[in-house]
Amino acid sequence: MSEVLNVHDHDRASAGLTYVYPVISRRAGGVSVGVNLNPNNACNWRCVYCQVPDLKRGSAPAVDLEKLAGELRGFLRELLHGDFMERRVPAEARRLNDIALSGNGEPTSAPEFDRVVALIGTIMAEFGLIGKVRLVLITNGSLIQRPQVQAGLRQMAGLGGEVWFKLDSATPGGMLRINDSRRPVRKAQDNLRTAASLCPTWLQTCAFACDGQPPTKAEREAYLALIGRLREEKVPLCGVLLYGLARPSMQAEAARLAALPQSWMADFAASVEAQGFAVKLSA
Repeated sequence: MSEVLNVHDHDRASAGLTYVYPVISRRAGGVSVGVNLNPNNACNWRCVYCQVPDLKRGSAPAVDLEKLAGELRGFLRELLHGDFMERRVPAEARRLNDIALSGNGEPTSAPEFDRVVALIGTIMAEFGLIGKVRLVLITNGSLIQRPQVQAGLRQMAGLGGEVWFKLDSATPGGMLRINDSRRPVRKAQDNLRTAASLCPTWLQTCAFACDGQPPTKAEREAYLALIGRLREEKVPLCGVLLYGLARPSMQAEAARLAALPQSWMADFAASVEAQGFAVKLSA
């Protein structure tokens, strides 16, 4: 547990805990305390760039709320009042930026999702973090229709939280290739509208080369058309988090994937901005 953290390693076991793990987030610009509700490495999607080893189809197991509470309280105590920052975090990143519901699968698949959010809110209040540290949900958005997920999003909004909603493609073929998902694009749009109506929401989009080729013109145009429609419908999105590959995939397609040039990412970010959305680029 003495290794210094860096942006290239998001090891969920780095703190020796079941649910809680620290990372240096290049998008967050500091320490992100991850809450992994999928310690069984199960997800309802299988994104080709996913860094989770032994990923399998499925849902989160039952969450031990008492254990989660103990881990989160103990880790925040060490992070904020102990020497964790000095031992494990580079000097330039020694600040707590957020608590992120993320991990080794889709966090909203946990049946106790709303109870988890309430618990985190209680602990954030104990440490005086509400209004100072964000609570972030990183999600593929496929389960937004569930009552406990919507209840959790409403609670997150009350805590000043935000949703990072994955949208890597706006075509059925692209979603199948990238996310191994057959979710209709229209359903993704509907779920996105719902998420944005309940809690401040960013689109989260990963762009990369496959077999040496960037996303096709048709893929780019479909994506821009979709976000253009969202703007016309006045869906209250915060903007787009556009990022490239930073860590190696653990999926079968890993050897086929590569980071795109900075210039390509910047050009695409400009195209998104032209649609009227703010863009945060992490190439």
